Amino acid sequence: METKIEFNDRLLSLGLARVSEAAAIAATKFIGSGDEKKADQAAVDAMRAQLNMLDINGVVVIGEGERDEAPMLYIGEKVGSGKGPGADLALDPLEGTTLTAKDMPNALSVIAMGPRGSMLHAPDVYMDKLAIGPGYSKDAVHLDMSPTERVKALAKEKKCTVREITVCVLERPRHTELIGELRQAGARIRLITDGDVAGIIHCAETMITGVDMLMGLGGAPEGVLAASALKCLGGQIQGRLIFRTNDERKRAEKAGIKDLNQIYSLNDMVTKEVIFAASGVTDGSMLKGARVVGNMLETDTILMRSKTGSIRRLNYRQKIK
Repeated sequence: METKIEFNDRLLSLGLARVSEAAAIAATKFIGSGDEKKADQAAVDAMRAQLNMLDINGVVVIGEGERDEAPMLYIGEKVGSGKGPGADLALDPLEGTTLTAKDMPNALSVIAMGPRGSMLHAPDVYMDKLAIGPGYSKDAVHLDMSPTERVKALAKEKKCTVREITVCVLERPRHTELIGELRQAGARIRLITDGDVAGIIHCAETMITGVDMLMGLGGAPEGVLAASALKCLGGQIQGRLIFRTNDERKRAEKAGIKDLNQIYSLNDMVTKEVIFAASGVTDGSMLKGARVVGNMLETDTILMRSKTGSIRRLNYRQKIK
């Protein structure tokens, strides 16, 4: 009988930080280049190479896409040496490919890892998301509320006016009505061009970022990845899958989704304790981007464990080759 190897998050955490660092370092060569594809491919290659050095029996559950869409780090791909514990991985080697190509803020390399079966296998469809930071009562805001009701409810929780609530929204035509309603309600809006994983994480560090809440439609896989971060930082997230075609519904059923109308909470998306690492590619609210200091390349990484609530900020330097 095969002996099950324990998933030791403490021992695996620093290895995960090296994975996000490697991807961020690889992407820096393409900051401001205008070439999104090369930036993304460089990050993917570096992340995969570093992952395969870890002693895990890993499976990518949130990745670059389905196997026929992504040559590497596709959903279902096995990574690691195969000698260690079973692990689920949610990753985005370059969250903000456009941000990187245009040298805009908040591009990150992000990855989360947990024991096998710890993460929702979210299909590549839209998810209606609602996220807030820690310290609020359970279900202080809810997806079934209107946007106006949400900002009023959060203002009541914070004991402040709606005008003092800042909502992060992805700047897309599909959000025109949402933005209009929020402004009519009196809330401030932080529009972001890309990177709603970073936007959700910003909710958990309001004192640093000034963001109280995120809402709107974004990728479902990114929702699970962001939920992994909130599992470590504290906070709440709700998500409902949105299907535009029958093909998307079939994709969800193939992924094992039974209730197509379910509202997923944080603990529905991430069911066990996880590790999360993010490294800055371009400067952002939470992390500095990769930068040259003399003859050294320097990167900043945040490393978190949900089991203990520990947060490490790591500064890494290596000689420029």
